Amino acid sequence: MTTAQSAPPPSMRLRELAFGAACAAALRAAARLGVADALGDTPMSAEDLASAVKAEPKPLRRLLRALTCYGVFTERPDGTFAHTDMSRLLREDDPNSLRYITLWCTEPWTWDAWPRLDEAVRTGRNVIQDLYGKEFFVHLNEDAPESADVFNRAMTTSSRQSAEDVAALLDLSGASSVADIGGGQGHVVASLLEKHPHLHGTLLDLPRVVENADPRLLEGGSLADRVRIVPGDCREAIPVKADVYIIKNILEWDDDSTARCLRNVIDAGGPGARVVVIENLVDDTPSMRFSTAMDLLLLLNVGGAKHTTDSMVERLKAAGLTIDDISPVNPYLHAFDCTVPA
Repeated sequence: MTTAQSAPPPSMRLRELAFGAACAAALRAAARLGVADALGDTPMSAEDLASAVKAEPKPLRRLLRALTCYGVFTERPDGTFAHTDMSRLLREDDPNSLRYITLWCTEPWTWDAWPRLDEAVRTGRNVIQDLYGKEFFVHLNEDAPESADVFNRAMTTSSRQSAEDVAALLDLSGASSVADIGGGQGHVVASLLEKHPHLHGTLLDLPRVVENADPRLLEGGSLADRVRIVPGDCREAIPVKADVYIIKNILEWDDDSTARCLRNVIDAGGPGARVVVIENLVDDTPSMRFSTAMDLLLLLNVGGAKHTTDSMVERLKAAGLTIDDISPVNPYLHAFDCTVPA
């Protein structure tokens, strides 16, 4: 039976870290094979699982053995495998599923980019432009549509899981309109509209994204008569007038893109507009390993960064916003509640 090991000596721990790609690859393989989806509440043998996911039994056992070392699945004394709290999160039907986020963090482009981290650290620039000759999201949408789809699904998962927390935090009783800028499929604006029946909303994001907006917002949906869907790039222009603008988890680009987005929001809203920026912070999180890894990935793909509290405050003030309040949304997100000054 394979079990999670006690802490190894430093020399072995460093070897394990150097092989970290193997763990990421194993998670990706399990997600793509659908192992967690095939495994129900009853433990199964590697042979039965292999039959269910159309794989070879011996290599699948090796994959499962590797993952059990990290607490993803567990092997029972009789040689069968069972779920753990972590492995259930790889199921597509789990309400807190991290399947698409796992896939997003291990997409093919990541394996091209990680070996060039030293280059990104030396220059402070992303490596995607040199790798593919295109800006990151242009590359995804033009050359890697499957990765673009995984990205959109991962962002949808993240947004759906946090949208209700955002709606619970924000008091919009004094507003008549809200705009979700770079809002993906619109889960946040949908949750806000459901909480506040008097509100009208706007969702703005790239055309390919808003085509797949939350069904509640589309024609025939329960919120369709109170929302407008606007295809666009918030770094180029924001043709949306609203009392409140929500900007969630998108100000992680390079500084110029972040500044352009904030400037466009300020120009669109005008004096007195409320701007709520929601981010997960690299200095205020229960998982520094995850947040610092994502910070490095942002350096590689868009030349961006996860923010500290101070760096977020600095950028908001530099854009000309007045920060009225900073408060936690949930254990992973913070809201910077701002006003466009007169």
